[in-house]
Order: sequence, then C-alpha cells, then structure tokens
Amino acid sequence: MELDQPRQPSRVLRIAHITDIHVQPELSAALGMEACLNHVQAQKDKPDIIFTGGDLIMDASGADKARVKKLWDTFGQVLRANLELPIRHCIGNHDVWGTSEREKYKSEPLFGKRWAQQELELETPYYGFDQAGWHFIVLDSAYPFPVSGYTARLDEGQFEWLQDDLGKVPPSTPIMVLSHIPIISACAYFDGDNEISGDWAVPGMWMHIDARRIKNLFAKHPNVKLCISGHIHLLDRVSYNGVTYCCNGAACAGWWKGDYQECTFGYAIIDLYDDGSFENAYIPFGWTARS
Repeated sequence: MELDQPRQPSRVLRIAHITDIHVQPELSAALGMEACLNHVQAQKDKPDIIFTGGDLIMDASGADKARVKKLWDTFGQVLRANLELPIRHCIGNHDVWGTSEREKYKSEPLFGKRWAQQELELETPYYGFDQAGWHFIVLDSAYPFPVSGYTARLDEGQFEWLQDDLGKVPPSTPIMVLSHIPIISACAYFDGDNEISGDWAVPGMWMHIDARRIKNLFAKHPNVKLCISGHIHLLDRVSYNGVTYCCNGAACAGWWKGDYQECTFGYAIIDLYDDGSFENAYIPFGWTARS
C-alpha cells in the first residue's frame, strides 16, 4: 500500500523587490536604474510584479523645488520608458521633501510626503491590498521630528490602522509587510561605527524604534510571515518569533559609487506560495560604478 505523498506548495506570486534606487542625474544613476529594471524583466522566470522599497530619488530632504522636480522627472522618465510589469511603491526618507529644511518649505503645497504621493499615485503613504491569496501591508517608516530629521516609527494613526487592518485579515491568509526602514534588523548594527562607545548603539533612523510594539502586535497574528525592507544598503535575514525579516540591499549599492560593504548592486526575487511559505534571494544585476 502506497502512502499519500504530501502536497507540494504552489507558487502564487513572484515579486521583484527593488529598493534604494537613489536615482539622480549624476553618477549614471538613471542608466543604472534602467539596467536594473531591464535585468528584472529579462529573467527567464519573470516576476509578476515589482515592489519598490523607498528612497527612489537622491535626495529630496534638503533640496530646493527645482532639484526635487528634476529628481522625480528623472525617476518617472526611466520608469515610463522601461517598465513592463505592474508596480507597487513604498516611500523612503529620501523621497520626503523638506525633512532637513522644514521651516523653509513647510508652506509649500507638496511639502513632506505629498510630492512623493503625487508622483507615485498614492492616496496615503501607507496602505494594504490583497493579491494571489496573500495580504500585503505597505508601511510608512519615516516619522518626522518637529524641526529637522526623522526617526523610524509609526505614528499613532498608522499604528491604529495597522492593528485594524491585521484584525480584518482571515487567519488562513498569509501576510507580507513592506517597509522602507527595517522593523528588526541585524545589518543595522554594522551601518556605521555603532559600537565605538564600547556598547552597541543603533540609531533610531537605522531600525524601527517602535519594533517592540510592532513585534508584539505581530505575535497576535501568526499569519504575518515575512517583512521586507531596504534603507541599510546591506543584506540580512532575521527570524524572530515566527516572522522572517529580510533587508534586501540596494539597487544603487553604495549610492552608485560602488559596492557598500558586502552589498553590490542588486534586487531581491521573492517567491510566495499558497501555504504561506516563501523564498527570498538577492540578485546582482552586473552594474559597475561609473561617472
């Protein structure tokens, strides 16, 4: 008598996660972005969709209006000329206008995240959606300080929305979360001399300062399976309390100047399966720094 073989999970979605493009007129960054998109779309086993992970331009935080327009125009031109696949966007800290020049630009209609939302056609900077039997949550990581700068956390309204959204998802539906800044990360410890004082000191800009309450919330929802991020320009995979956190490098590596520590120019391919399992792999696209 033959025993029944266990059913093999079926792949339901293949995602290309392209984060930290930091496109700009300099350093041949537009050509690099084009090369990345073309590499993704030339895969023999082509992705179904692209998720961008924020920091799409370099850099709106302290730039004047003309420079920010040039950056978004460059991003849009490259995307329109090369994009063949559906795409979903996440906002990063460098996409936010006026973070370091708040008093100077706060009266502008497109101040803050509004310009990025306009360019990326986002009604809100965070949102959820369903696709291929999974639920997806896109978070807004960059929390502005009153005068200048930012930290990584959810404001109260976004956290309440996250609680509500998670509560609406059937327990049988697996969930993936996309944020720009990692919720939990190992590589954040090595982005700078964070041990120079003799104790580890990871800045709140490097990893979510509210990670404790987010992971406590996720613990109430075991169908949260995978959280992906960028921001650090390094690669890691952390499994904590049933959730896997992947920091997926950077398309621009070291801001288009070369590799950043152990990370080269690349993107991630993520395969999602109908049983809630997944695979996440980093794919270099063969770019080299140039002027």
